[in-house]
This record gives sequence, C-alpha cells and structure tokens, in this order.
Amino acid sequence: MQRLLAGIFVAAVFHGNVFAVESPGPAFMPGAFKLQRGQPNELMVLGTAHLSQLPKSFDPVNLSLLMDRLASWQPKAIAIEALSGAQCAYLRSYPGRYDDTVKTYCWDPAPAVSATGLDVPAATAQVDRMLAAWPAAPTAGQRRKLASLLLAAGEPASATVQWLRLPANERHAGDGLNDKLVEILDKLRQKRNEDYLIAAPLAARCGHERVYPMDDHTSDSNVADEKAYGAAIMKAWDNPYNATRKRQDDALRGGLGTPAGVLALYRGFNAADAAELVFRGDFGAALEEPSPQHFGRGYVSYWETRNLRMASNIREASALQPGGRTLVVVGASHKGYLEAYLNAMHDVRIISTDSILRAE
Repeated sequence: MQRLLAGIFVAAVFHGNVFAVESPGPAFMPGAFKLQRGQPNELMVLGTAHLSQLPKSFDPVNLSLLMDRLASWQPKAIAIEALSGAQCAYLRSYPGRYDDTVKTYCWDPAPAVSATGLDVPAATAQVDRMLAAWPAAPTAGQRRKLASLLLAAGEPASATVQWLRLPANERHAGDGLNDKLVEILDKLRQKRNEDYLIAAPLAARCGHERVYPMDDHTSDSNVADEKAYGAAIMKAWDNPYNATRKRQDDALRGGLGTPAGVLALYRGFNAADAAELVFRGDFGAALEEPSPQHFGRGYVSYWETRNLRMASNIREASALQPGGRTLVVVGASHKGYLEAYLNAMHDVRIISTDSILRAE
C-alpha cells in the first residue's frame, strides 16, 4: 500500500511539474533553415502611414526623398496592401458576409468590364497571357491594351503603372481604353493613397510592369453585437502605450512640410521598437480585454489570420523572381507581423529599412 501511495504521489508531482513548466516551443523552426546555395529572395517591408489620412495640407511632392531612397534599393517587385481583383470577385459572391468589405476595400471594375466586354476572370486570364509574351520594348498601343485589361481584372494600381510608363502624349483613348477609362487612370495617378503615390510610380520608375496586391480580407466576418464589440475594443485601446504612440505620431506628422520631414516620419514608423509598441497598445491590449464574449481575442484572431494570408501572398509574389528583391508597402501596424512570419520562410531574407531611411 505504501508503495502504491508513493507511486501515486510521484506521478502527481511529475504531472504537476509538466503542467507548471512552459512549453519550450516546436522542435522544428523553419526560419532556422535558410537557402544555402545561390542568392536568397530579399524582402524589405516599408511600414507606411495611410496617405489618405494625412492632413489635406500634405503635398505629395515631399515624398521625393523617400522615393529616391526606395529606388536606390532597386526592388524587382513591389507588393501593396490592396485586394486583388480575383479576391474581390470571390468576396462579391458572398454578399451576406462580405458586403461591407467589398464596399470598403474593393475597386469597382464595372466601367472597364463594360468597355472591354470581359469580366474579372476573363480579363485576368488575358493579362496573364499578355505578360507571359511581353516584349522587351512594348508599343504604346500594347501598354494601353494592358492597362484596359488590368482595369477590367480589378487591378487599378497595376493599370496605373502601365499608364505612367507611357509618354505623356500617348496617354489617350484607344486600344481598349475609352474616354471614361482614361479619365479614371488620370484620377488614379493622383489619388492620395500609397498605392498610387508611392508604389505605382516607383514600379514605373524601376521598369516594372505591375505591382502585386497582397492584402486579404477573407477572415472578415459579421459581429453579432457590433456596439458591444466596438466598446470593448475601444476600452482596451485606452492605454498608456497608445497615448505614447499618439504623441510620437503627432510629433512626426509635424514635419510633413519637407522631404526630410517625410523621411523622418517613415524612419519613426519603421524603428526597431515600433512593432512592440503597436502590439502593446493595440493587439496585446485587446487580447487581454475581459468581455465575456472574448471580443478582443476574436479581433486578434482576425488580425493574425489576415497577416498570415498577406504573408503567403507576398511569398508567392517573391517566388516569381528567385533571388530578387521585393519591396512591401504596407500600413505600419502590419510591419512587425509580416517580417516575423516571412522570416520563417526558407528562401526569404528580411532586409532592414534602416539603411535607406537614414537621416541625411
């Protein structure tokens, strides 16, 4: 009997210790096993302010120094925080779940579909075929044709790249572009959005034919009690870390009147300690909020899922040019997550933004 009791006691202590000790994590870490032969895919994540949210007094001309620095890195592909035409076509087929997402994040290709007679899947297929046989020196007519197809495929930022690669006197109707589409392209190239003021002109400047939309909103879902959900998240966000973020952002935005000030803004958004401050003020605070419905945990689940799917889209785009350089232009809150997730890939090397954002 004593032996039996002793055995039970030892077993209880043993199991108690197992549960008390934190798990050491998985034995296999993919990021520890990197490509050994050849040049790896280099990836730089530029955390950005959403330019549409900057003061109306902000003059895009002050992006010039940032653009020069980005061009000096010589990226071979640029990924943007936008939904692809293909994903938007998918989301439109589920209006009960994604109606608000489509209204908020999806560009309406209807004018281009009407002009070309092609829906999103058909236009996407033609874009793929055209780019597969793309000549080294395309004609202006080929660029206009590709721009029209990209618009019909729901890829307005890539259509803008083609528009910008045309000489000014060749930016006119024809080859699939009608007057309405020309008007749309002229407006897009001036839109206060980082896709059109940073990514598209940079892609054109670097000789690219398109940009790669990599955002994903398939994890969006309806919340049963939106009012309670919003109140819980807002309460979680009311914390000292977010107060610090606001003070820092306000100070950085004060320098937007000069190219050097804009560069300083990006240096602040991409600083080494920025990602942890974002986590503590936003997602970390939400994760621990005490609502019985666990609203914060649902919010963090959405955020992590979205970033994982974004990372997979970036990884897919980077694989198109093995050994190339991919620049990701994304809202600053995503930067830390994307770098961490993509660093787990065998054929990705994360490149710091420090060298291109350094002060003069």
